[in-house]
Amino acid sequence: MGLKEYIKKRDFKKTSEPKAGASKDNDHLIFVVQKHDASRLHYDFRLEMDHVLKSWAVPRGPMLDPKVKHLAMMVEDHPFDYLNFEGIIPEGEYGGGTVIVWDEGTYEPIEPIKGKKAQEKAMLKQLASGQLKIKLHGEKLNGEFALVKTHGMGENAWLMIKHKDEFATGDDVTKQDKSVLSGKTIETMAKTSEKVWQHGHEEGVAPEQELADKIETTEPETTKSDIVKILKSAPKSKVPTNIKPMKATLLDEPFDQPGWLFEVKWDGYRAISVLDKKEGASLISRNNLPFEKYYPINDALKKWNMNAVLDGELLVLNEKGISNFGAMQNWRSEADGNLVYYIFDILWYEGKNLTGLPLKDRQAILQSILPTENDHIRQSKVFDANGIDFFAAAERMGLEGIIAKKADSVYTSDLRSKEWLKVKVQRRQEVVIAGFTKNEGTGKSFSALILGVHDKKSELKFVGKVGTGFSDKLQKEMMGQFIPLITEKSPFDFEVDVDKPTRFRPKRLGAKPTWLKPELVCEVGFAEVTSDGVFRQASFKGMRIDKNAKDVILEKPAHTEETVAETDQENEAQTKKSASKTKKPELKLDPVKNTERKTLLNPTEDTQTKKIYGHELKFNHVTKLYWPEDKVTKGDMLNYYYKVGELMMPYLKDRPMSLNRFPGGIHGQSFYQKNVTDKAPDWAETFDHVTDEGKVTKYLVGTDEASLLWMNSLGCIEINPWFSRAQTPDNPDYCVIDLDPDKHTYDQVVEAARITKEILDAIDVPSYPKTSGSTGMHIYIPLGAKYTYQQSQLFANIVVKLVHKQIPDYTSLERSIAARNGKMYLDFLQNRPGATIAGPFSLRPKPGATVSTPLSWDEVKPGLTIQHFNIRNAMDRFKETGDLFKGVLGKGIDLEETLKKVKSKFH
Repeated sequence: MGLKEYIKKRDFKKTSEPKAGASKDNDHLIFVVQKHDASRLHYDFRLEMDHVLKSWAVPRGPMLDPKVKHLAMMVEDHPFDYLNFEGIIPEGEYGGGTVIVWDEGTYEPIEPIKGKKAQEKAMLKQLASGQLKIKLHGEKLNGEFALVKTHGMGENAWLMIKHKDEFATGDDVTKQDKSVLSGKTIETMAKTSEKVWQHGHEEGVAPEQELADKIETTEPETTKSDIVKILKSAPKSKVPTNIKPMKATLLDEPFDQPGWLFEVKWDGYRAISVLDKKEGASLISRNNLPFEKYYPINDALKKWNMNAVLDGELLVLNEKGISNFGAMQNWRSEADGNLVYYIFDILWYEGKNLTGLPLKDRQAILQSILPTENDHIRQSKVFDANGIDFFAAAERMGLEGIIAKKADSVYTSDLRSKEWLKVKVQRRQEVVIAGFTKNEGTGKSFSALILGVHDKKSELKFVGKVGTGFSDKLQKEMMGQFIPLITEKSPFDFEVDVDKPTRFRPKRLGAKPTWLKPELVCEVGFAEVTSDGVFRQASFKGMRIDKNAKDVILEKPAHTEETVAETDQENEAQTKKSASKTKKPELKLDPVKNTERKTLLNPTEDTQTKKIYGHELKFNHVTKLYWPEDKVTKGDMLNYYYKVGELMMPYLKDRPMSLNRFPGGIHGQSFYQKNVTDKAPDWAETFDHVTDEGKVTKYLVGTDEASLLWMNSLGCIEINPWFSRAQTPDNPDYCVIDLDPDKHTYDQVVEAARITKEILDAIDVPSYPKTSGSTGMHIYIPLGAKYTYQQSQLFANIVVKLVHKQIPDYTSLERSIAARNGKMYLDFLQNRPGATIAGPFSLRPKPGATVSTPLSWDEVKPGLTIQHFNIRNAMDRFKETGDLFKGVLGKGIDLEETLKKVKSKFH
């Protein structure tokens, strides 16, 4: 077809689209997918062939489901340089609209053919026959695809089809909506100035300068005399050794708060530089290894002729000035990319220890002493700006994220500080390489890496695998690192997750694994973490030679508002402490350590009155032993619920409550109270439930923590909310499967729970486990109040029947205890109006003062017991884990689609 038609349709005085171009890759054929918002949104699929890009417009985009066939209309050939084109085609021009490079990579014929020229010849032959069979190796698209010419739908109509292979899924891959080049979505690209975007990058605009142009910012001014005063105030010290960098805490969203400064989060290797006039200069990694290979930085630092210790980030910049993490590992010389050292802190200078100075003072010193910036060394720019606007600008530019630092923060070696905070645009995580798989018939060194992270007990946990983001050359280099580490033993402590798949267990590993000693670290990007801790849509970003495998743990973002408030409060308390020391040296004040609640009641006073949410509550018998063997009083119980109330309230609010009262403690007489007529305080909300016979029961409704503590004051040890809210009483928010053992070990309960999860995973149903706090386990499934109790119960019945089919020897579906013959009851009948079970975070009236505790699926393994979670340790756990159950109240499953999957998978 050639480029005649392409050139005819375009006025190159008006559009920045390329005219020509040729491939520089002598070994691989290239493909690209561009998302194009013109008169209609569509995707352009392009294959390098015969010195051009053969092109198809795919209206609905690529897919990963072999059952789905998408129309692909063949259009004119495009020049090879179109491979990297993204930006804005002016209105009125052909194809006017916005373009991003949605995916790119290499491709080859499915039939093994050696050599690019031979592959291209075979592809041209297949194109002429109207049937292309190809294998893609991209960031988002991988595996086998076919393009087949159709008849009866137009001369240029083809169908795009995904073959069944390890990359085939039911996921909608188009939801991954960002460019693989700029990180922009089609919407953010559309807001970019047309003059800036040329040939797929912002020409002549440095990222930090563009950030300054996009946001309002002020620059702190410090005079030379100020610098002299600051340096004089710093204590003298010898040059520090074995410094480990100060680290930032990950947040879930950006914020704006006075007293904070903002920087770009660069995507590279953290490096401490030690400059000595006599000895020269050296770069040290965060695990105290020398970075000798990055010689341009070392050479430049040696010329500075000063004594100093600096902190910064080593990275390779692409043509847009944005860091390319993958290029760090392969950097050998300046031909491999623009190597830059961004310096953002100074810790020691000419015999002065600067770590105790406020950050703004250290920044001023750094700016005053650094020589003129060169191509390789720069000072990371600090912005006194609106943090939310700063993050939005960084996101539009495709940067990795931002760093927020308290302007008065000191530098503490090897501390993960809450005075330094980070917010990521893209979800990334360091992982340990635990092994690899290799599919039959592949010519690659490996097909996928098996990934793990360490838990708080330093045990390695399986988090999935990654099979994209590698070039053939990189794979061969990595295999050189793998071979000396090959071992017969799996590095995972819970091998059943990966080594012993049952009939319904998802095939997470595919081919048989080759295990490695867990010593190598890499970084991956991912879309999300599933409820059982597995990364979805992982993509390899590069090796981490600067990280120790033993230090790799899953980084969970902290809640922004709470973290910032806590940090500011600690700073304020510390400031008051310093001021008070100046005025009254004998007075010592302890800073506030956190914002968690203290106890509500004095444990020694038997009767007390407190105001909760504006309501006065009276608490009697506070010192009474409710758990005599454990020396736990009613006051201890009330203080626990006061502390946990904030976590618990989402599962109580607006729900009718059944009061299970134990006024004499766990060994005294207990009774259920549903009707609170004439009993509830005036401020309490109630719900009138009318039976078929016309009988009205007035239930207490959970409103706030005052309603919770009022129930506790009556002796309600456990809290029993309805599955539905008062506003939608006939539509439960969740379905519950209750594993109720008889004389079984808890390990058998665990096994039944794991099998339940496998079945639910197989039909793409999210599930959330918690201990019952007694002898069993509860598994919740979100419904979103879209279905009736009857529909919920029918679905639970289907699931437990499948579980029972797997383990009939020790489970039963019989409601009658006698008919079960001692077997574990798989209870689905809890899903009915008015039925209740102990809610999440609820205490139980059992020896040990156990708590019904939400779990991650990683924790549901042999050895788990209910005694792990009790009134004495539960709050410490919840401070670390947060609310593991919040997905229960999220968007509910599509029951109709789920039942179709059940039929497809199990019948």
